[in-house]
Amino acid sequence: MIDQAQLANLCSFESDGHKVVSVYLDTDTAKESSESIKLQLKGMLRDAQLQSTPDAENIERYLELSYDWSTPGLALFSCAAANFFQAFPTAVAFRNRLRTGPKPYIKPLAHLLDYYADYGAVLVDKIGARFFKYHQGELQATDGYLGEDIHKLKDGRGSSAVGMRGGLGGARREEAAAGRNLREAAAAAAAFFNKWPVRRLFIGGTAETVASFSDLLPKQLQSCIAGTFNMGMNAGEHEVRKQVLALLQESNARREAKMVESLISALGQNGNAVAGLDETLQAVNQRRVQTLLISDGFHAPGYFDEKAGYVVANLAQSPLPAEELIPVDDVVDLAMNLTLSNGGQAEVVTGDERLEAYGRIGALLRY
Repeated sequence: MIDQAQLANLCSFESDGHKVVSVYLDTDTAKESSESIKLQLKGMLRDAQLQSTPDAENIERYLELSYDWSTPGLALFSCAAANFFQAFPTAVAFRNRLRTGPKPYIKPLAHLLDYYADYGAVLVDKIGARFFKYHQGELQATDGYLGEDIHKLKDGRGSSAVGMRGGLGGARREEAAAGRNLREAAAAAAAFFNKWPVRRLFIGGTAETVASFSDLLPKQLQSCIAGTFNMGMNAGEHEVRKQVLALLQESNARREAKMVESLISALGQNGNAVAGLDETLQAVNQRRVQTLLISDGFHAPGYFDEKAGYVVANLAQSPLPAEELIPVDDVVDLAMNLTLSNGGQAEVVTGDERLEAYGRIGALLRY
């Protein structure tokens, strides 16, 4: 698991002109054996002409001797010439890829940290609730609340003994007990998520119970609700995790769409926004980017000055002499790296044709 401080350290790493090898692996041994995965890695290193290099030895040694194969994802960074090696096992699988460049290739990790950061789930019915806190696809904490069993009322403990005139009838007792349980479950949820804060919350149960429970939550937690689903209280945690990950994907797609809408709106009003590779890189170099938006999979060759923190795709637009710049395979990832290093945000947007039409990259600016 990686945190923001570790990502910042990766962004700030300076290789002094040496190549950094970045490898992302799907290490889910439920799908393929560890030996098969290691063979795929060897093929990636061979295709990149890195076999038998110190960086290849660092990476292969880690898989052989240090990695425990307990997580479905793994990110590795090696720059043997600068005595640098970092490994980050993750609870979410990556698509296999290998990149080399003057800095660690961080786009998949930054996407992971934003996409899967701090989300929670609640399963609720008229008797109780179960709470789950996740981060980066990994369960961090769980708890629950069990209230009065209203089914006992149906079995004769007051369901017909008291008439409607003389007191609460069975139906009313059941309704009162259910309402009390929901209020206390909401209070327990508030206490749990106060200890384990979340950015997005997903609530499962019947539509009626979920609606009633949601209304009883504190306003702050209500503002985090990103989706609901139908699921029984006895569902296994793996079922909850699978359902919530699907809803998380939908929630992120909506959030990304809103960010693209904000970009297009700002561009139309001549606001603080730019689009297209050259204009966006210029804003990155000027340290003006608040939020960088990049289409998933977009990369482009260009040039980089590590000391100045300067990237450019077109040499004709560079104020720096060509001899001060080094060619790089991907200026887009370097733009993300520089944006995060300067306190900005970066979003990888999946499948939005509107951003594609604007050159697959753009930025909302600070000024």
